Amino acid sequence: MKLMKLEPGLRYDGNQIKPMWAFQNLGVKGSSIVSWIGPMDIKSDELIDYEDVGLEIKSDEMIHFVIEHFDVQPADMRLCYHRQRILVMIVLDLLQNMGIKTHRKGDDLYCDDGKLTVSIATCSASSMKIHFAMNLTTTGTPKDVKTAGLLECSRELDMDNISKLPDKISKTYIDEIKDIEEDIAKTRVF
Repeated sequence: MKLMKLEPGLRYDGNQIKPMWAFQNLGVKGSSIVSWIGPMDIKSDELIDYEDVGLEIKSDEMIHFVIEHFDVQPADMRLCYHRQRILVMIVLDLLQNMGIKTHRKGDDLYCDDGKLTVSIATCSASSMKIHFAMNLTTTGTPKDVKTAGLLECSRELDMDNISKLPDKISKTYIDEIKDIEEDIAKTRVF
């Protein structure tokens, strides 16, 4: 998998979950994980999750991850959701190792009772896509949802630590996927 970290500022608007986004916009060919810090504002016509129709999904500043896998043809929605949960559990472990008390409900992480993350998994004919993002603060988040931000969950966390977090998460995810592939390659089947 290829890893790319973008300069801060790109607004996630739902367009990035479309197939081949990293290749068409960034020249990244093949399976990849792209991360950046930026705002989010998803318009209703870009929503993927039917449960979210009519909801505001926005934040002024988040850490974003867009993952695309091409390794299974045709793309497999169930596998994509499994990989999404692996990513969420990696983030949970890393945050807890940093002293940030969080807990998981499905594919979302919470700090106390505030929703810290948003995430979606989907498939196209050729690839599996995941978008995962964490609020840095609650500024700009919907008024009707109790949210949390990383900077509000830990007094010790600063922007220097936050700028290193996407790399740690991305590299851990890539290593986990690679480890699974190596386990498959060394296992005798009957």
